[in-house]
Amino acid sequence: MVTSHQSSDWEIVAEPERVDQSIRADRILDTAKDLLLRWGYRRVTIDEIAKRAGVGKGTVYLHWRTREQLFFAVGAREAAAMIDAVVAAMRTDPTEIALHRYMRRFFLEAMRRPVLRAIFTRDAETLDKFLSSPARKPLESAKLLASREYLAALAEGDLLREGLRPEDLDYSLPTIVFGFFAIEPLLPATIELGLEDKADHLADTLRRTFEPATPPPAVRFAAVAAKVIEIFQQLAHDYRAAAYRATGD
Repeated sequence: MVTSHQSSDWEIVAEPERVDQSIRADRILDTAKDLLLRWGYRRVTIDEIAKRAGVGKGTVYLHWRTREQLFFAVGAREAAAMIDAVVAAMRTDPTEIALHRYMRRFFLEAMRRPVLRAIFTRDAETLDKFLSSPARKPLESAKLLASREYLAALAEGDLLREGLRPEDLDYSLPTIVFGFFAIEPLLPATIELGLEDKADHLADTLRRTFEPATPPPAVRFAAVAAKVIEIFQQLAHDYRAAAYRATGD
């Protein structure tokens, strides 16, 4: 029979173990991220990651069963951090939930994070065969760009163009946004635009295409901001959970 005292002792022991697992997982992910950006996907091996992270090869596999899952976890952790930054901006200013402002920040945050930039611009030099791996596909899903729940919240708050339904954006929205990422390696050197300028062009395109001609009053954004923030908090949680799934965090 396990007494309450024994149960408490187990919990005291178990919690540091979970913390240790999380710290170890982050060390492995940090190492994998660094090597990915320095050497590219093809050259990075689990043996090298384990050696540089100061763990055994078997320890890496305790967290992630395959090399592809490990690199997906690197990207998922970056995606969660990016969404955290988006949520923080929305908390500070509710008008950040506007479609064009959210996507502007999304673009900036993704392009400033080398792993996500490589994924969204399909940087074959860095990612090589990982681009064709099923493991990376969730990182390019429309859900990461804008969930249907988010667009529905905007529609309910009259923050989309009149008559525009959330499902009407399923094709056009990701096509536009992904286009701004995909064009990067194809841009001629004569186009000298900074990242902020590119983000401004994206925001202006989305505002003119999908939002009311007259900017809505701030009170409309405030009315649905809490719901939108909750949606993106859950999205960040989902990506973080996917990154650390094997650790139990």
